[in-house]
Amino acid sequence: MKKILLYNTLSRRKEEFVPIRDGQVGLYTCGPTVYNFAHIGNLRTYIFEDILKRVLQYNGYQVRHIMNITDVGHLTGDRDMGEDKMEKGSRREGKTAWEIAEFYTAAFKSDLQQLNILDPDIWVKATDTIDDQIAMIENLQNKGFTYQTRDGIYFDTSKFPDYTKLSHQDLESLQEGARVEKNPEKRNATDFALWKFSPAGVRRQMEWDSPWGVGFPGWHIECSAMSMKFLGDQLDIHCGGTDHIDVHHTNEIAQSEAATGKPFFNCWMHGAFLIIAGGKKMAKSDENFLTLDNAFLKRDINPLVYRFGAFQTHYRKPMEYSDESVRAARNGLQHLQNQVRQAAQNAGGQAGTVNESFKAKFLQMVNDDLNIPRALAVVQEMLKSNIDDAEKCATILDYDRVLGLNLDKLDQPETLPENIQKLVEARQAARAAKEWAKSDQLRDQIQESGYTVQDTKGGMKVIKN
Repeated sequence: MKKILLYNTLSRRKEEFVPIRDGQVGLYTCGPTVYNFAHIGNLRTYIFEDILKRVLQYNGYQVRHIMNITDVGHLTGDRDMGEDKMEKGSRREGKTAWEIAEFYTAAFKSDLQQLNILDPDIWVKATDTIDDQIAMIENLQNKGFTYQTRDGIYFDTSKFPDYTKLSHQDLESLQEGARVEKNPEKRNATDFALWKFSPAGVRRQMEWDSPWGVGFPGWHIECSAMSMKFLGDQLDIHCGGTDHIDVHHTNEIAQSEAATGKPFFNCWMHGAFLIIAGGKKMAKSDENFLTLDNAFLKRDINPLVYRFGAFQTHYRKPMEYSDESVRAARNGLQHLQNQVRQAAQNAGGQAGTVNESFKAKFLQMVNDDLNIPRALAVVQEMLKSNIDDAEKCATILDYDRVLGLNLDKLDQPETLPENIQKLVEARQAARAAKEWAKSDQLRDQIQESGYTVQDTKGGMKVIKN
């Protein structure tokens, strides 16, 4: 297998990836808290993780991929503050917390499908592993890493000397800035809840019996319990957004390594934020978030435009979102699709073989910490080269195993919406009457609606972008 370099947040440098078991990779990606729709900033992280998984598979690895669904217990503050997000969603929509979880889990999976993101091998809900989480907390308790307060069971971070080895932060400044709300019973500001007690006299929708009383798990414990349950001794790569580094992933490492006495994942990878107007990151808490539905689908823009747009910026750099960037991505994807269609038309159905020289160039780029922007430059170099069109088709479809742009489906027939079909028929009539100005005007209308118009010897083709 070729050498793959990945940036490891733990060491803060690019390292050659070496799996724990030859030819196999254990991959854990933090999934959503299903109290609301995922915003496109969240989805950028899942696109990066999908590229990672595809690159590993492209290199011949067998990937065992686990993703969690956080459907309980995640408070609105990372450090155990505020209100429970599931309860908040329940009040907002007048549904049970269980109904909220089911609805937004389905919405999230639909988003992934629209973006052509591969499903994990195992989806696992936090509520399905409560016993595993309780067992892990008992283990930590037996080893002396926990203490009890009036509101829950906490992990004592002072007993884990390497607490900041992932965040690389100064512990003193972290302790000073860690809390907005005071909890006088906490021994250290960075201590975090493993189990929260249900408030006295309050019946929560989601609560369980435990050795310490009725309550619910803290946010961080679920990922540790689930990753170790389903990956065991194959803890190769753990992924998430950069916002998880300082708290969530730091706490995962602390509790997991305290429980097992062994390293918890060899490689930690994090995707950067999506930045919107004014330089702010997109966040549900700021109520400035866009979903795949309102940013793309309702505007009749193929969600793969967003996937392609994400490819323009390396996953570790902030990505800027604007109407201009969407237009540029739409034009770029349409141009690529047209190049592939033209090559296929020129090849005339002739089967080609993958060009090994251009494959090696592409592999070099994607294996250099998933450098998709440079990989796209190789794509253009190949398509504009002098190799024959059948070779171009075979090579770009090989590349698409990583890119995931459905380039093998461009010529599949589809039913056009009624309004587009009427424009098509009107344009056909205009061309038959040699009303070229009207024909051009109708073509522009069709293309502004998210379709590509091609005038071929066999007639007009209209294809969804």
